[in-house]
Amino acid sequence: MVMTSHSLRALAWTAIAITTAQAQYVIDNLSFGQKDGQPVSPNSRGIPHWHAVGQNDYTPEILSDRVILTPPYPGQKRSALWTEEGLHHAGDWTADLFFRASGMERGGGNLQLWYTRDAQKSEPHSLYTAPKFDGLVLVIDQYEGRGGSVRGFLNDGTIDIKAHTDPDTLAFGQCNYAYRNLGRLSELKVHHANGVFEVFVDGHTCFSTDKVRLPEGYHFGISASSAENPDSFEVHKFIVSTTNSYTREEPRKKTYGKQDPEYNPHQQQQQQQQQQQTQQKKSSEPTLGEIPGMLSDVLAGSIRSQADQFADLHNRIQIINHRVNDIYDMLVRFDSEFQHRHNDIMHRIVPIDDRGSSMIRTVEKIDRTTMEVQRDLESKDFKDMLNSVHNAIHNNHEALNQGLPLAVANMVSKTGPSLSTYLFIAVAVQIMVVGAYMVYKARRKSAPKKYL
Repeated sequence: MVMTSHSLRALAWTAIAITTAQAQYVIDNLSFGQKDGQPVSPNSRGIPHWHAVGQNDYTPEILSDRVILTPPYPGQKRSALWTEEGLHHAGDWTADLFFRASGMERGGGNLQLWYTRDAQKSEPHSLYTAPKFDGLVLVIDQYEGRGGSVRGFLNDGTIDIKAHTDPDTLAFGQCNYAYRNLGRLSELKVHHANGVFEVFVDGHTCFSTDKVRLPEGYHFGISASSAENPDSFEVHKFIVSTTNSYTREEPRKKTYGKQDPEYNPHQQQQQQQQQQQTQQKKSSEPTLGEIPGMLSDVLAGSIRSQADQFADLHNRIQIINHRVNDIYDMLVRFDSEFQHRHNDIMHRIVPIDDRGSSMIRTVEKIDRTTMEVQRDLESKDFKDMLNSVHNAIHNNHEALNQGLPLAVANMVSKTGPSLSTYLFIAVAVQIMVVGAYMVYKARRKSAPKKYL
């Protein structure tokens, strides 16, 4: 089969069209950790376009490569991350969550991925504590002791899930997934396109349906909570992407002044470059004088004119401003080093808690045994058992009354001393007494006499 140049050109254009149609564009202001080699936060204090909220004296700990939603110790902590802006790509988007869960043998907690109309920025919630919400939530926890599961819940804002008698029956899809202590990152992917809603875990299909329609403009959220024996949930990446190629950013950003209906990102980039060039030109223009790095002390009487006084005051204020900036940079650097050392110490301290965890497990085992004994005592009738014990004691008593005298008599007859033994002992004792008396008399006779 011979391929002509026209056929090759048609195949090339077809391949290019298919590749363009399947290209994914990352929405930067709804994602973090999408760029390898760059930190999650530029200053370790917050994530751009995201809002962090915590509870119980804890806020999410933002490191260079991850966000710790719940710490490995202590337990009973909650925190969440919510996007500042909504998703404005209806019907064609993908959300990838890369996380890791680790903890002790019987640790507990849960992780939620939200897509709701309103962001819950005032307080972090889980499925079982959230108020009425409008949207979707995916819950990752150890439901019914299966070792881990992923479940999906929908709400139109009318169902109070926390007041429901059995909230777990409201799930529209679920699958088992053992997510704890895997030693690697887990990937939870949500894909919504062409009228089909799909959930994937580590590249495998968890569940899918064509009866779910998620509107645009809703906010993404990631929340986690830990039990008394905590699981530590870490989020390393969250990437939202779409196949719409008209922009890699959200098209409905808030702008100052009148919005341009024909938004052109290339034109905006050119305007920003022109502004930067203008500022560079202004900064490169010659000035009347340079501000010195330090000024010596002078007497107030030596400053004669008002212009000299203003210049001296201006220079000193500028020097103070520069020194404050240097101090701020130094504090930021110290804070970063302190956070790094603190994290290093915490990672080293965690293995030392084995004794405490073993004691906790022992106490839990004793508690479970006590509860089982209590349930047995409360649920069982011991009347028959007591009657059987009473009959056994009565039978043993009768057997002892019948057999004990015979056994004692037999024992005495076999092991007791005979009459000849008693006679021999009596004669021997008398002989010893007589011998001792004769020895006494002999010594008394041979002793020297004493006369007064």
